[in-house]
Amino acid sequence: MSIMEAEFIKSFIRVCSDGWELGWHERNGGNLSYRIKSEEIDEVKALFNTGGAWFPIGCEVGTLAGEYFLVTGSGKFMRNIPLDPEANICIIEIDDTGKNFRIVWGLRNGGKPTSELPTHLMNHEVKKKLSGGAYRVIYHAHCTNVIALTFVLPLKDEIFTRELWESATECPVVFPSGIGVVPWMVPGGRDIAVETSKLMETYDAAIWAHHGIFCAGETFDTTFGLMHTIEKAAEISVKVYSISQHKSQTIEPEGFRQLAKEFGVTLPEKFLYKK
Repeated sequence: MSIMEAEFIKSFIRVCSDGWELGWHERNGGNLSYRIKSEEIDEVKALFNTGGAWFPIGCEVGTLAGEYFLVTGSGKFMRNIPLDPEANICIIEIDDTGKNFRIVWGLRNGGKPTSELPTHLMNHEVKKKLSGGAYRVIYHAHCTNVIALTFVLPLKDEIFTRELWESATECPVVFPSGIGVVPWMVPGGRDIAVETSKLMETYDAAIWAHHGIFCAGETFDTTFGLMHTIEKAAEISVKVYSISQHKSQTIEPEGFRQLAKEFGVTLPEKFLYKK
């Protein structure tokens, strides 16, 4: 079969396209990675080029040794991925030390994986361990309203989580563990990767101040849906504050506790503080 016929490739491309259509990926902004299932690799492995050079990841991810990832390319535009996937995305293999990778398919015209590969792989390592291997998707986007809120809200997990939970009733059901926030740091290196992976031990979403957001999930649909829900809640919040600096009414802590009971989720009390 052609690699382009594989369902995981089609689903990956759809996320890139949908994110572009929503305005989350200006120019080459944002990136996506997927830890490929062994049976999916078996379908396409015969088409791999395994003679390529190995390159340092920039961090060590020993529990991902021998795994394959589908990732967006550095400097590539999301809007171009549906038009020519093989020129804009690639499959990489992690070596048996967890320190190096090589490209086995894609980036036909040259290039390398996203510059934020260390963050993606460190997040994958955390989520693979915590979920028993169920989590496979890491998605980073430059969501406009989330970024806007990082200029006006204190950069604290409790405050961002509570603000977004109050913005739409479904939010505490969709992300009951809350959201983490990384204060502004230079993106792309090991330092911000470490800080993000620490947050991913608790949350499925981590905001990068003045930059964007990372989301993790089991499937493309759940991960994209998490990102979409967070950004819509942020948009509601931005609109509310553009009308008034004061909310005449909102969901109170006891309301969240009732919601948690009805929907069978656990909401950490640290987010239900009295204002």
